Amino acid sequence: MTKTQPPLSTLPHHSLIAYRVAIEFAEHIGSLRISDARLREQARKSTIACVLNIAEGAGRRSRADKSRVYAIALGELCEAAAAVELARVFKSAPAEEVTHTLRLAVRLKDLLSRLIR
Repeated sequence: MTKTQPPLSTLPHHSLIAYRVAIEFAEHIGSLRISDARLREQARKSTIACVLNIAEGAGRRSRADKSRVYAIALGELCEAAAAVELARVFKSAPAEEVTHTLRLAVRLKDLLSRLIR
């Protein structure tokens, strides 16, 4: 007898556009070729924290709790974006890939800003 996995749509964060864009951002960060190991690791850590905080916020009940956790996610997004920008400054990532990454970051920032009240 095999167990059936529940549909993903039953989790609160899957209904958020911000979560889906954050996953897209994470996929892009994962494929971004940053040669500086320290900046690569920082971009990934901050991106992971951003995605996880969005999911956590979706599961919170009170508006104040949600806003606080979404604000943390926004801070982590800004940190990830800064690491990517530094990679471009230090010529440790391709400029065209960085530009696309930063466009995704701005889109996600706009979505998160609407969730913070």
